[in-house]
Formats: sequence, structure tokens, C-alpha cells
Amino acid sequence: MAIAAGIPMPKLYVIPDAAPNAFATGRDPNHAVVCATEGLLGIMDRAELEGVIAHEMSHVKNYDMLVMTVVSVLVGTISLVADWIMRTMWWGGRNRDDDNNGNKNPITLILLILALIIAPLTATLIQLAISRRREYLADADAALLTRRPMGLASALEKIAGYPIGMKNANTATAHLFISNPFKKGKKGNWFVNLFSTHPPIEERIKLLREM
Repeated sequence: MAIAAGIPMPKLYVIPDAAPNAFATGRDPNHAVVCATEGLLGIMDRAELEGVIAHEMSHVKNYDMLVMTVVSVLVGTISLVADWIMRTMWWGGRNRDDDNNGNKNPITLILLILALIIAPLTATLIQLAISRRREYLADADAALLTRRPMGLASALEKIAGYPIGMKNANTATAHLFISNPFKKGKKGNWFVNLFSTHPPIEERIKLLREM
């Protein structure tokens, strides 16, 4: 897969976990890591494993970790600026005299406060949307590298069908994995999917089958 992607061989690691999953990280192809769980290596056949590894190699090739790091910094900056303005308004307003406070337009103040609340939320939604689009792109690139989209589709079906999440899953690293590492539950509605780092796995399988 490294030869097919035209990038250096990444460092490889295995996670001692029965849940099938995998992830890639690294700021560029020369500093990349690809990691798979014991569960993934145990239940996948060769074509399925190639599909998963090709997906992770595509993340490396497309600099997805760097892209998401930049996006995260931008989102964090927006949140910090909004928080700073809110604190300035609150503490600065307490020191002003009653005449100045009386001259303020309350509607303008309310709109400003709403904007400061909505801005970080909107930025976070954009970040999550970008994360989901990068997953779709990695799926498409994996199909291009292996020339067998059904391999990855079958692998995603097996991953989705496994009922137990990873033992040490956490929200800080969940976005790195090929599939949500938390315990599988009922299909989420549109609101849940809106705040997910991964697109619905059923939709990913459908698109791969259509290839």
C-alpha cells in the first residue's frame, strides 16, 4: 500500500484490543504511524485488511492530520476570542457609570452576545463537517489504491457489526480511527450525526458499493 500510494513506509503498531479498528497519524508521510487492533487483524481477510490499510495510508498521503490540526487551531482561536470578548464586556461593563450603560442599545447587546455564543458552535460544526469529508475522501482514495472498493466496504460492515467498543476509547482520539471506537448503539438521528467526527458507516458502505 505504501508503494501504491507513493509514500514512505510508515511505522506500524498493534493495539491489544479485541474491537476491530485502526488509525493513522503523523504530520507528514515521513513521520507517519499506522496502527491496527488485534481484533481487526484477526477477523479481516486479505482484501478487507488491504482496504482498511489503504484508507489509513490515504489519510497520511492527504496530510489529513495536518489539515485537522490547522482547523482545530482555528476553531480554538475563535472560541478564545469569543470568550475574551465576553469577559471584557462583563468585567468592563461593571466599571462603567450608569449613564454609559443607559446609552447602550439592549437589542444590539443581545445580538452581540448571541453572535459570540453561536460563533464557536458554528466553528466546531464546520470542524466536524471537514472531518467527515476527509473520511469520505480517504474511502475513495482507498478504493483507488486497491482497485477493490468492496474490500473496504466488507471491512466496514464487519467493524459496524462488532457490538463492543474499544476498551480505552476517548473523545480526544476518537476522530483518528476508521470508525467510531465507542460502544455501538442504535443508529443516530441527524442531530447526533451533526456532532459526529465520522459520517454514518452505512452511507460509507453504500458509496463504496456504488463504485
